Amino acid sequence: MISQSALQQLNEHSCNGKSAIVTELSAELGESMHSHPVGDIAQYSHIVVGSGFFGLTVAEQLVSKLNTPVLVLEKRNHIGGNAYSEFDSETGIEIHTYGSHLFHTSNEKVWEYVNRFTTFTNYVHRVKTKSKNQIFSMPINLHTINQYLDKSLSPDEARDWVKECSAEITAQPGNLEDKAISLIGRPLYEAFIQGYTQKQWQTDPKQLPEAIISRLPVRYNYDDRYFNDTYEGLPTNGYTAWLVNLANHPKINVVTNVDFFDLKHQVQENQKVIYTGPIDRYFNYSEGVLGWRTLDFKTQTLDIEDFQGTSVMNYADLDIDFTRIHEYKHFHPERTYTPNKTIITHEYSRFASRDDEPYYPINTDSDRVMLTKYRELADKEENVYFGGRLGRYQYLDMHMAISSALGLAEELINDSKS
Repeated sequence: MISQSALQQLNEHSCNGKSAIVTELSAELGESMHSHPVGDIAQYSHIVVGSGFFGLTVAEQLVSKLNTPVLVLEKRNHIGGNAYSEFDSETGIEIHTYGSHLFHTSNEKVWEYVNRFTTFTNYVHRVKTKSKNQIFSMPINLHTINQYLDKSLSPDEARDWVKECSAEITAQPGNLEDKAISLIGRPLYEAFIQGYTQKQWQTDPKQLPEAIISRLPVRYNYDDRYFNDTYEGLPTNGYTAWLVNLANHPKINVVTNVDFFDLKHQVQENQKVIYTGPIDRYFNYSEGVLGWRTLDFKTQTLDIEDFQGTSVMNYADLDIDFTRIHEYKHFHPERTYTPNKTIITHEYSRFASRDDEPYYPINTDSDRVMLTKYRELADKEENVYFGGRLGRYQYLDMHMAISSALGLAEELINDSKS
């Protein structure tokens, strides 16, 4: 159980921009999640493996609706999965430890739910990309097209130009490259998508599924918002404060620095396990190792006020080995920071080994064959429920993970009542 006074102080000081105090309180709250022993796991009706948004949402719903104790096991030394963030003590800047996380949704149920645990700023995500020493707006929009062509096309003229450029794709696109060319034509694809995608996936875009590129909207107006969703913003007091609020219940026991597989033999037949780790790891890789991308981060504190003028800058050219640079202070301009200081992170993408943190499923044909076999094995497991990005081997934005978790929680609650 987290101290309500500590939470209240964090909320007050973060809203007032007192970053040093926020840093201290965030550390205190983070440490409080480490203090609970596992104890006798037989006392818990449900065991959640993983403390990301999926796992904590299921746990919160179970204790709220069933008043039953829930054990949450976390392998890392902190809660929150990849959404975890921490405040830098020198600058007061909130660092997104595992890469920038932007919350957005059009799901009314999800929006109502998350607002029970945090308020949100009015931040709107806009991404810039550097290509051939020029800075462009992303995703592709009318300004991007006109800047690239050094023209002032109208929306209809831009559509006609893209239609002409994309005419080379006559069949249904079967891979990322064909899909991108069918959407924006070869010139824009080669300028903004091809190199970045090849760096991000270390895979020829011809070998990647076409669905990847569908996540980026193409607009024939000057709307440069990255997302189209109804609701968007960042948690006012930071992601970790939100996650701590989510776990702040006397019947939720979160234990960090513990591997579920060290305790798995203690799980009783009548206990239900919500597993959010890698599905292939659960079955000891019996059907093979699923392919993942991982990310490496190089973070620096710089003695300047502002490095790039925006939160995220993509680098589209192949001759630059990183994919993007994050500058976190731009996420919360309403906060007060140490003057003439900023923190940036270079992001690098590569294939994940078994010991790396998995980020993005590669989802090749062989991966899909393995996944089918793993899901067949999962269906045979009694009282084990697989969920989240790792458990489903599926890319999930935060709002998607929360929505899926609410659905599973409802199923578990109904089962317990029947």
